[in-house]
Amino acid sequence: MKNGLKVLLVIGAIVLILVIMGVSSYNGLVTKSESVDAAWSLIDVQLQRRYDLIPNLVATVKEYAAHEEEIFANVAEARSKLAGAGSVSEVAEADAELNGALSRLLAIAEAYPDLKANENFINLQDELAGTENRIANVRRDYNEAARSFNTTIRRFPTNIFAGMFGFETADYYEAAEGTRDTPDVGDLFGD
Repeated sequence: MKNGLKVLLVIGAIVLILVIMGVSSYNGLVTKSESVDAAWSLIDVQLQRRYDLIPNLVATVKEYAAHEEEIFANVAEARSKLAGAGSVSEVAEADAELNGALSRLLAIAEAYPDLKANENFINLQDELAGTENRIANVRRDYNEAARSFNTTIRRFPTNIFAGMFGFETADYYEAAEGTRDTPDVGDLFGD
């Protein structure tokens, strides 16, 4: 009887340890998953801030460069794509397209000295530059949260509990194809 009791105590201790490990792993995964979601939310906030700045910037540039309709249409189209993007990769691709369109829009300012000196344009350009820096920072923070979460769910024994509870890896925010290429804005200056 004493040996049977010892076996039951050992089995009970093992079950208790497994339950504690499971609860601890689950809570850790939930915490890291929430960190990923919070970091994504910060990206969304900064993208929305830039999204809201763009109409003012376009309106200011339009006052000086009314004949640059194609660029204005490209900015509007890229802005719409970003607004409709759902997944991390769709957002990254639409964001890259918007960055290219904004680069071409800002390049127009070089051809219009009065626009470059316009206080409203300068303020909007400064706000946009600040927002771009914030976006870069929150992208980095998101990718770090995703890396930490992904590393955790791949480690043993947490990977067992991650699989049991349906935790999946988080996507990284990666540059879209072609974003490393310098946009050609020479046609704006007649080159």
